[in-house]
Amino acid sequence: MISYKTLEDISLTNIHETFVDAFSDYQVKIDLPFWKFEDMLIRRGYDSAVSMGAFDKEKLVGFIINGLRTWKGKKTVYDTGTGVIKEHRKQGITTSMFEDAKEMLIENDVQCYLLEVIRTNTAAFELYKKQGFEIIRELECFHLNKDNCKVAANYKVEHAAFLTDEIWTEAMSLWDIEPSWQNSIDSVKAVKNNFVYSLVRDNYKIIGYGIADKKTGDVPQIAVHKDYRGKGIGKSILADLIKNTEAEKIAIINVDGSCKSMIETLEHWGFQHIVGQYEMILNL
Repeated sequence: MISYKTLEDISLTNIHETFVDAFSDYQVKIDLPFWKFEDMLIRRGYDSAVSMGAFDKEKLVGFIINGLRTWKGKKTVYDTGTGVIKEHRKQGITTSMFEDAKEMLIENDVQCYLLEVIRTNTAAFELYKKQGFEIIRELECFHLNKDNCKVAANYKVEHAAFLTDEIWTEAMSLWDIEPSWQNSIDSVKAVKNNFVYSLVRDNYKIIGYGIADKKTGDVPQIAVHKDYRGKGIGKSILADLIKNTEAEKIAIINVDGSCKSMIETLEHWGFQHIVGQYEMILNL
């Protein structure tokens, strides 16, 4: 018989084991050694008290791993990963976990439940719709093999150890779109030492910046001031980020699908589209 409870007393090692098993046949290959899994949870605000597990006796066979933060002024939970191991699928476990999780979140005064789902993952999308989630926007994901890079640095790029609140305020003024949860300022700050921060200034004014994970090549944010675009500043920033990451690929995920200029720029730089997602929300 399957039982359900929070993940408060479950070790990250145990959760990681089940996570890898549950996603072993996922439609997008997930390379997630323990150190990367742990970083992901910290970055996304993991909170075991609002995360749910399904147990067959003492064995963890399913999970909803949630982060908890204030999002757009509301107490919000973000689904970092939902999965069930193969042997226990098609038993209604995911539905039961969501129903228990929603009750628990309402009791804890959580106002919103946020998640992303791959657009071609019809089964998951339909499940979320049945749970009451609605699409907010479409997000596009891209990657670039370093060997295929078409960019070079023409501008002087400086580095910061991390971004101060003052710099963040300047950076936000460059945005056309708001980053998704995992690319947000809070997510970057949660693991700030993981990143290289590349800045281009005109005198003292920041006119472009980019952030990349030094190990994985993930780029949560890159932007250029609208009055300085088309001059090669973005290329210079990307070239610098590439130079300062160990990974063979650079990934820019969750680009707002309505931002056509950003998508065209990425494609011009040689990025390949890998998957599209829906960002969905449930108001509790």
